[in-house]
Amino acid sequence: MTAGDVRSYFSELVTWANGRLTTEEILTCYLAAEDSNFVRFNRNLIRQAGSVSQRRLTLDLIAGTRHASGSLQLSQDQDMDRAAVASMIDGLREQRRVMPEDPYLAVSTDNPSTEQVAVADERDPGSVIDEIQTVAGGRDLVGIYAEGSVNHGFASSIGQQNWYQSDTFNFDWSFYLHGDKAVKNSYGGRAWNSSAFAAKVEAASHQLESLARPALDLKPGRYRTYLSPTAVQQLLRIVAWGGFGLKAHRTKQTPLLQMATDGAGLHPSVRLAEATADGTGPNFQEQGFVRPDEVVLIDDGRLADTLVSPRSAKEYGVATNGASNFEQPMAMAMAPGSLRTGEVLDELGTGLLVGNLWYLNFSDRTACRTTGMTRFATFWVEGGEVVAPANVMRFDDTIYNLLGDELVGLTDSTETLLDAGTYQARSTESARLPGALVEEMAFTL
Repeated sequence: MTAGDVRSYFSELVTWANGRLTTEEILTCYLAAEDSNFVRFNRNLIRQAGSVSQRRLTLDLIAGTRHASGSLQLSQDQDMDRAAVASMIDGLREQRRVMPEDPYLAVSTDNPSTEQVAVADERDPGSVIDEIQTVAGGRDLVGIYAEGSVNHGFASSIGQQNWYQSDTFNFDWSFYLHGDKAVKNSYGGRAWNSSAFAAKVEAASHQLESLARPALDLKPGRYRTYLSPTAVQQLLRIVAWGGFGLKAHRTKQTPLLQMATDGAGLHPSVRLAEATADGTGPNFQEQGFVRPDEVVLIDDGRLADTLVSPRSAKEYGVATNGASNFEQPMAMAMAPGSLRTGEVLDELGTGLLVGNLWYLNFSDRTACRTTGMTRFATFWVEGGEVVAPANVMRFDDTIYNLLGDELVGLTDSTETLLDAGTYQARSTESARLPGALVEEMAFTL
């Protein structure tokens, strides 16, 4: 079933479902669909290949301030799906009768219908797989390649209709050496570019050669550090856990509490936004509220706007900007700086080159202090040259240091990073971030 067929099927099913409503009822329908192909590599050989085709429909049946919701997987057989939807509507109607009134229920009544279609250039997935294996050569490549079409749709009995289609790919991969030694990388987007992938492979190959050198055990301390765009993303994901949502700010549970109440700030060069227009996700959320192209979260190192879900908007009497109920960014974008990307080793001089971080968590949430471990290829650099890999280290530092007082600069280019998550469905989350050079980063173990 093509994307156009999926859209028509969804529209027809919604129209049919609306005919089963009473005069007092409102029905909202949200479709999350995908047609994805997956290939798993190990030792640069294809170990597993498969595809997923699924359509998940979520219904919310509303009457006044009471509502009940549920989800089901569509079979794409009209008779079976109509029977399943009819049964769910009857069940939701019974549930709604015993549900309490929801004072923060928000219904999309004045949001426009939208269409967002980003179709990639057609390319045979087999040719991409052949290219991956050829370019990787005799190296032990481990990873998962995913590609295909993702569709999201919203429709309500009030008449609003929104549609989103995006064709993307994401290759999450590593060159494995031995033990815990590997060079991790990723490449994702809408159109495969052979030159861009070859450049990533070449850079990873140089790191793999350096990784074969005897590793250093560095003592705990504060080191001049370069954080790759991937490492910056991993730090910001922790901050985004309550960092930018209106409800977290109003209830004083945000990890950016010192910025919100005490005047703390980041480096003036830091500008962070939820850039939906440049992301790979829909410009509307499950209740049908449309997202603006951009919401500036941090500007000149200071808090700007927050992400406001429809429920929070209702609770606090402000306008929503179409955030999800989690009020977390889905398309983070940080403005680049002036540090030349091709000269980061020279700018680092002597210190640590960190490509990945993991096991991140808060060590002091109210101070936005995070802790975690270096992962995969982390290198000790002297005089702008890689000397040796560094064994795993634990860091413990605040965002106010890493992107604030200790920030030397951000790279003059950004990297687009797609979320490789596939829990329930392929993620549409993305980020566009620069690398960051930090004067001193605290390592405790």
